[in-house]
Amino acid sequence: MPSSTNSNFFIRVAASKDGQRWDTYVLNHPEATPYHLFAWNSAVTESYGHRCYYLYAEKNGLFAGVLPLVHIRLPGIVNELSSLPYCDVGNCLCDNEQIQDALLIEALKLQRMLQVKKMQLRGSLKKTELKDVFFHAEITGKVRMLLDLPPSSNELFSGFKSKLRSQIRKAEKNNITFCWSGLEELNKIYSVFSRNMHELGSPVHAENWFKNVLTHYSQRVKVGLAIFEEKPVGMGIILLGRHSVSIPWASTLRAYNHLGPNMLLYWNFLKFSADNGFNIFDFGRSTKDEGSYMFKKQWGAVSEPLTWYTNREVHESHVHVSRYSGMRELVSSMWRKIPLPVANSLGPHMRKYISL
Repeated sequence: MPSSTNSNFFIRVAASKDGQRWDTYVLNHPEATPYHLFAWNSAVTESYGHRCYYLYAEKNGLFAGVLPLVHIRLPGIVNELSSLPYCDVGNCLCDNEQIQDALLIEALKLQRMLQVKKMQLRGSLKKTELKDVFFHAEITGKVRMLLDLPPSSNELFSGFKSKLRSQIRKAEKNNITFCWSGLEELNKIYSVFSRNMHELGSPVHAENWFKNVLTHYSQRVKVGLAIFEEKPVGMGIILLGRHSVSIPWASTLRAYNHLGPNMLLYWNFLKFSADNGFNIFDFGRSTKDEGSYMFKKQWGAVSEPLTWYTNREVHESHVHVSRYSGMRELVSSMWRKIPLPVANSLGPHMRKYISL
């Protein structure tokens, strides 16, 4: 396990006992996201058994930087370090460039020790000579969609275009209702999510993954359901940082989309965020000008380039994922034809090794 010293600070791997100090640093860092919280470590470990190496720098007894890394390994197929998997951003947070370089050096040592082929850091890095030498920016073709929130939901709603306000009201007129949910209704939450993922042709996360996320994020997670005729037709999960809210998962049942459950879900998440003092709502990853991008843009979200970094060792062999788009569509088409119970059984065994 890496542990190094500098004349001014130490670099160590966080243990469970360090979780509270880790979160204190994260919650006070202006660039942090909810994914940086130690709960992500706990959920990954307990759900999928991946080894987490949460590096931190300590100076004068206080945290001065963090770099969470997860080792995803399937012998002969996958061997990578990710910061962080299953989300858009979760990269290095630090006090200054010196701390960042020290954390990156330790990460490179870890990569060599584990004989990892690829290390991917999702999020911005401070410009340093070490970063420029060992890491290169990937062209993801993706953006993050971020909305600056006003002090109240009334101000937010009044700032929407009339078409958007009418779409929200339409969902209510169609007798779609919204309610907050939680672990006690995990089966309802998962039934909507898994069915939607099957219709999209994508392997689904394990139900246990959501259980562990809800358990470990505790007061920093909220779950919403859209209900029609006493049946859940939409779900969404938001994670709460100190100043920002992220929505990693939202799904609706396709047969009910014409009723507008998605509009009601997002409006209630935004309403909660504005009324509870959050400054930013992170709608997550999108491809510019595609459907999800336009959906998020209508709420007023602004795009920010999504930069991911990989170590330069894999630069020459790196192939942009778009080359595999045809194969992905073929696999998705086949996956949709698998019966839902079978897909829900097989999917998590595949999904655990897909870091996206």
